[in-house]
Amino acid sequence: MKSTLEQWITLQEVDKSGSIQAAAASLNKSHTTLIYSIKKLEAQLGIKLLEISGRRAILTKHAKSLLRRAESMVEQARDLEDMSQQLSVGVESEITVAMDHLCDPTLLYKPMKEFLKVNTTTSIQIVETSLSKTSEMVTNEEADIAIITLPVTNYPAQVFSLTTMIPVVSITHPLAAQDYVCIQDLAIHSQVVIRDLGSVSSTVEGKNVGWLKANQRITVDNFDHAFRATEQGLGFCRLPEHIIRKRNSEKLKIIKIEQNEKYQVPLHITLPKRSKTGLAAKTFYEMLLRETYTLEHK
Repeated sequence: MKSTLEQWITLQEVDKSGSIQAAAASLNKSHTTLIYSIKKLEAQLGIKLLEISGRRAILTKHAKSLLRRAESMVEQARDLEDMSQQLSVGVESEITVAMDHLCDPTLLYKPMKEFLKVNTTTSIQIVETSLSKTSEMVTNEEADIAIITLPVTNYPAQVFSLTTMIPVVSITHPLAAQDYVCIQDLAIHSQVVIRDLGSVSSTVEGKNVGWLKANQRITVDNFDHAFRATEQGLGFCRLPEHIIRKRNSEKLKIIKIEQNEKYQVPLHITLPKRSKTGLAAKTFYEMLLRETYTLEHK
């Protein structure tokens, strides 16, 4: 390459400061060194970069055009150095969060926004899991942070949130016409359930929680699909309250079931890698806990 990052940083500082003297002071270099650097860059590129007007140094039209492109290059170089520094003290370039699909994802957004502002070199990968797959990501240490239903043996966990499961049907479904539904009424209708995505396959609703004795089942991979199938009148289903609230669909009706109107599933948070957990993951973990604590005490 004909030019160097240092030359572009010099030109950038001259443009920002408005004079070579001020730029030299800012960069802690001599006036002569800066002039030499810019003159050399002009010779290498074959174009005029600076025009001197009194004590001011003004970038030419060509220089401003080139500098606009060079700024991103300089910024990337600085990011690389920042990232290297963070990596050298054990800060991860990426962390993985396994989140059981029963969890309300909005609980992650505010802490994530705050985390990314401070940790500019760490990316976050959210993996939505279900049932035994969530446990597998903990025991296999595939995630740095995991939001799970029941705590996994030998993996300390803390309470994170509660998800309320509510029974719903389409407004066109026969059960929608009933003011009160008996358990026996459910048996003759199709039930929409969520497939366990783990290696130990089983068709369940909330890890074998709830009523599962319908004669027919429609098995789907996630609650989004379950919502749409239920909305179309294919069967009854228990959906997380936060999904029902967010969708606010006029096509669904909450049904009242004898002795089984709603139940709550507790969610916990754990660090699968335990003592091997990196600095960034620990920081985000603490931010998640603070957020849920704040919401609980509002």
